[in-house]
Amino acid sequence: MAMDFTRSGNPVLGENTFRSGEMVAFGDTMSINGVINKTGFLLVLVTVGAIFPWTRYFANPADPLVGILMLAGIFGGLVMALVTTFKKDWAPVTAPAYALLQGLALGGISAMFEASYPGIALQAMALTFATLGVMLMAYRSGLIRATEKFRMGVVAATGAIFLVYLAGFVLSFFGIQLSFLYGNSLLSIGISGVIVVVAALNLILDFDLIEKGVRQGAPRKFEWFAGFALMVTLIWLYLELLRLLSKINSRR
Repeated sequence: MAMDFTRSGNPVLGENTFRSGEMVAFGDTMSINGVINKTGFLLVLVTVGAIFPWTRYFANPADPLVGILMLAGIFGGLVMALVTTFKKDWAPVTAPAYALLQGLALGGISAMFEASYPGIALQAMALTFATLGVMLMAYRSGLIRATEKFRMGVVAATGAIFLVYLAGFVLSFFGIQLSFLYGNSLLSIGISGVIVVVAALNLILDFDLIEKGVRQGAPRKFEWFAGFALMVTLIWLYLELLRLLSKINSRR
């Protein structure tokens, strides 16, 4: 699969993502409703995967199984994401596996945040879906258009965020913490707010690329890949909202 980062901030979506040389029978092409259904199913799988580590954590916060499930979800989800990205034909199988594994990770992570700040997981979830709805309405109404300049700006911002997180991860091995990234100062909260905005704007690029796939008459099986791509952005958005809300709550 061609990885074109100039077209979408989401690394799994590129300009040629839905182009296929195979013949597609009439009525067997990708549709918006199909993408919605597949995305909804993947969201259900994420929820199912999250239930077990969530309940185990609140039954016993010291249960080592929670940590094991989280690590399995994080690294297993990363493997499934890479496989799905480079083998998009496998998405009908790998996308559900990715969703279940990410659920394991999100269940444990959310439980830890919830234990410190009761109600935060529900707030982050509600804000995630509210943001999805607002971005979809803004896109459908033409209020926000995925122009070339818009794409370039979002892609550049997303790349910068990735580099900052990577730097923070590497520096952590040397005992150096980037306080502006992980602290609860007003600067840190402001940076988290900007990251949330960038994650939300990536949804516009996702909508645009999916709509192009439908117009190009991509095979129906790519609905799974489109649903997976949306899940990548939504999970990122949820985690960033969780971090932002935790920073705000820690100042009270």
